[in-house]
Amino acid sequence: MAMNYKPLDLTVIGAGMIVHDLLLPVSYHLQRLGYVGNITVCDMRVSSLKALKEDKELNMAFPGQTFTPCPDIKDGDSQDKAVYKKALEKKGSHQAVIIALPDQLHYPVLKDVLEYSQHILCVKPLVLKYNQSVEIEKKALEKGCFVGIEYHKRFDRRSLLARKHYQQGDMGEFIMGEAKMIEPYYYRHSNFQNWFTCENTDPFVYVGCHYVDLTYFITGLKPVEVSVSGVKGKFPNGKEGFMWANGRVRFENGAILSVTDGLGYPDEAGGSNDQCLNMFFEGDNKSGVLSHNDQFRGVQYGFVKNQDKPFQYVNPDFFRLVPWEGEGLKPVGYGYDSVAATIMTASNIESEVAANPSKALEIRKNAIVEANKKGLIATPANSSVNELVQEAARLSILNGGDIAIIEYGAEPTVRLKHK
Repeated sequence: MAMNYKPLDLTVIGAGMIVHDLLLPVSYHLQRLGYVGNITVCDMRVSSLKALKEDKELNMAFPGQTFTPCPDIKDGDSQDKAVYKKALEKKGSHQAVIIALPDQLHYPVLKDVLEYSQHILCVKPLVLKYNQSVEIEKKALEKGCFVGIEYHKRFDRRSLLARKHYQQGDMGEFIMGEAKMIEPYYYRHSNFQNWFTCENTDPFVYVGCHYVDLTYFITGLKPVEVSVSGVKGKFPNGKEGFMWANGRVRFENGAILSVTDGLGYPDEAGGSNDQCLNMFFEGDNKSGVLSHNDQFRGVQYGFVKNQDKPFQYVNPDFFRLVPWEGEGLKPVGYGYDSVAATIMTASNIESEVAANPSKALEIRKNAIVEANKKGLIATPANSSVNELVQEAARLSILNGGDIAIIEYGAEPTVRLKHK
């Protein structure tokens, strides 16, 4: 593929925490670099759009850059759940869209966005059912729309190194592992309390999916059994959700991965969360091990001002805004790399199309197939086992932790083992 690029107008659907913390700053920097043109951010809540526009850190890091809000802030909150369509109606085809919404809203919005023939980056998980993933994959290929899923741990250098060593046979065969991701307690006081309810999702689906995807990314082994048990609690608004979850995933070779997740890392604690991956392997009369202590990257700071917590374990690897040779600050880390990979791929595709417009659909389809095969950017084609795991996990947790079986074949399905 050509290494030049074409600026794409970008529409961000959603204006929540992940947009502020990761997606908008990455988009602003890609705008600086010429991959992104005009940026529009859509959200029913004008207060969220206003907070993004007035954020001091973003304005300091990206002086002179801004976005067009939809709806206009002066018009007040929108009652239209598909307010993003007003923005997309003004865009040409094969521009870029980022979907940053609660898990259960991804599927209908993905379908809407593909009707406008847009390249897409969607926060994980793509959808909650396997057949929905297949539907999105087919529709996107038909229209020549690149769809990337923001499983950013694939771009962590630790993960890339582990994948290389595993594929070379250096580590042996994965046989037993455990992973953990405990997000901050304050999530319970955020907008999570309006959607992170028992009928919609749980901590295993929301963040545990990162480590299930990562295990598959490193080893290439398919999950075949899932069992997830949850602990319920009440949000401040009285709604009930699974605050904690523990899952066990068995892979096709018999290996087992245990995954513990929750919304309960102490707000006063030194880190921003608690997360890790430990894997054990078997080889020729010996064993191997991989240990990723992702919550602690060897950096400890004690501050005297301007910080919520005076002592912190600082993770410099996921996402930080740092000084650079240009104005303001620039984003660095594997969070940046992951988001940029999809947007830059879409930009490069459209640059090649601009040079060869008569072969537009062929160029777009070839690029999609190439990315599917390479397997670095998560796509519907190369990560659909995640949808099977999410489907199995929801079936399990809503049935008291019963084992759910994933059956592969021409049409993969999920069912309870003992029913």
